[in-house]
Amino acid sequence: MSAHEPEENRVIHEVDGIQEYDNKLPNWWLYTLYGTILFGAGYWFHYQTSGFGDNPSAEYRIDMEKAASVEAERIKAAGVMTPEALVALSKDKGTLDQGKQVFVATCVACHRADGGGVVGPNLTDDFWIHGAAPDKVLKTITTGIPDKGMPAWGPQLGADRVRAVTAYVISLRGTNVANGKAPQGERDSLTLR
Repeated sequence: MSAHEPEENRVIHEVDGIQEYDNKLPNWWLYTLYGTILFGAGYWFHYQTSGFGDNPSAEYRIDMEKAASVEAERIKAAGVMTPEALVALSKDKGTLDQGKQVFVATCVACHRADGGGVVGPNLTDDFWIHGAAPDKVLKTITTGIPDKGMPAWGPQLGADRVRAVTAYVISLRGTNVANGKAPQGERDSLTLR
């Protein structure tokens, strides 16, 4: 109803002396409302049900993987392996894939395929014999611990594959696989993530 209708047809609401009429909403407002509803339905359909586009969390994951890959290439080119650089490599999918291949080829006999430990210690818990810091893991893999049966893999694998397997071992920490070997060494509360 509009303000130009006779008084007896109008619905008037009055609060504190302010009169409110039951007027029709403007068309531009209604078109905006309906357009927003249609856009929301289309957006939901596109990203959630149709499979035409990646949802924002998948796009974010892809972007983070790309950034980790670029950072890994920069670290490899720099050549200096700091603990931070090793942690960054442990987040790169390409480095982890290479590290897993090296792990499966060289480490499974002593540490199991999942890192749970056989003759060698469990690499998935928070207890470490020679330290869990990334630089200590790198040193253990490179130079070995001959008196405990851990060979020096550095000369056999080369620097690139040693970095990759170190990154993979760092990524195993905290996964606590089922039926893993009992904890050995000291609890290391180092946070790598």
